[in-house]
Parts: sequence; C-alpha cells; structure tokens
Amino acid sequence: MLDLSIADSVGLAFFFGVWVFFRFVNERGLGKATSLSVLMDEQRLGWMRAMSQRDTRIADARIMSSLQNGAAFFASTSLIVLGGAAASMRATDDVIKVFADLPFGLTVTRGNWELKVLGLAFIFGYSFFKFAWAYRLFIYAAILVGATPGPEFRDAVGRDKAAHRAGLMTIDAGVHFAKGLRTIYFAFAYIGWFVSPYVLMATTALIFLIVMRREFFSAARAALTHDS
Repeated sequence: MLDLSIADSVGLAFFFGVWVFFRFVNERGLGKATSLSVLMDEQRLGWMRAMSQRDTRIADARIMSSLQNGAAFFASTSLIVLGGAAASMRATDDVIKVFADLPFGLTVTRGNWELKVLGLAFIFGYSFFKFAWAYRLFIYAAILVGATPGPEFRDAVGRDKAAHRAGLMTIDAGVHFAKGLRTIYFAFAYIGWFVSPYVLMATTALIFLIVMRREFFSAARAALTHDS
C-alpha cells in the first residue's frame, strides 16, 4: 500500500513533470534558441570530419578513451548509490528513530521511507543503464573511428560516409550520457522529498533553473554561438 499524502502526490507529479519538460525543451529548444547539448552534436560531426583527414589519430584515440572513462565512472557511481539505497532499506527502524528525535516535527512512517528509498534506487538504476549504454556506444564509436579511411583513401565519398557514421555514433553516445547526467541532477532534487514534499518542489525548481541556465544561458553555449 502506497503511503502517500496529497502533498506527496503533488510534489512527485511536479518533480517528474519538470524533469520531462526539461528533456523536451533541451531537445527541441527554447523558442529559437538551441541548447548547448544539441549545439555540441554538430561539433562531434566536425570532429569526425577532421579526424578522417588525419593520418595519425593518437589525439582522437585519447579523446575517445577519456569519454569512455567518464561514462564508466558515472556508471560505477550509480551502482554505489544503489548499494547505499539497499542498505538504507535495512535500516528503516533506525531512520524512523532519528527523524523522531529531530526538532523539526518531521514524521516518517515505514511505508513512506521505503517508498522514497525505492524511488531513489529507481532513479539511479535508470542513470546506471544510461551511462552503461553510453560507455558501450563510445566503444562502438572508437571502432568506427578506427574503421574510417585516412586521407590517402581515393574514395572521398566513402570516407565522408564512414566519418559521418562515426559522428552519429558519438552523438548517440553523448545523448545517453547527457540523459544519465540529467538523472543525477534531478536525483539531487528528489532528495528534498526525504524532508518534505514542499522541499521536493523547491529543490526541483532550483535544479531546473540551474540546468536551464547551463543549457541556454551559459558561457559555454555563448562560446559556440559567438554571443560573447
């Protein structure tokens, strides 16, 4: 039986609604403005076009390795949090006693606490699968980089197609990696629910403003659009 109050239900609906809305805006754009993540897709294609013109691709291999390591790091981090969530489920009685001793008037029931922990585990489980898939796609992209002919290859059209395939693979890997990061961002907002549904809505709004600024109003985006 779900131990949810009306405020909890509203808070959760607000949390997931904002998460889905940000994903939509991030992928479709804010008016005529394109997000930083989407702008970087063209840079990935440009990287692969430049890569196809190089005889030596040591730098490209190092970049691919760093991208793979980043995905592997966050996948491992997600697994660690999943382990912590499992441990928290076993310490429910201790948690209830701790909250009962706090001077803030917070009341926590067993069902409510376990539901919150399960939700956190679901969020980080989702992020793990996103990072793990991104890691695999970066490996595929590295293979496609190795399979792309060099400038000595006479068939320029075939070389361009191979470079484009590698670019599309890096874009797909980057999309899943970004979704994993987005999940971690909103996981911080979700932690507010452990205090109260009102804090959940406040932290969700705060995280939304932070990620929106980074995607549409940051110096990094300005560097790509020559706005500054």
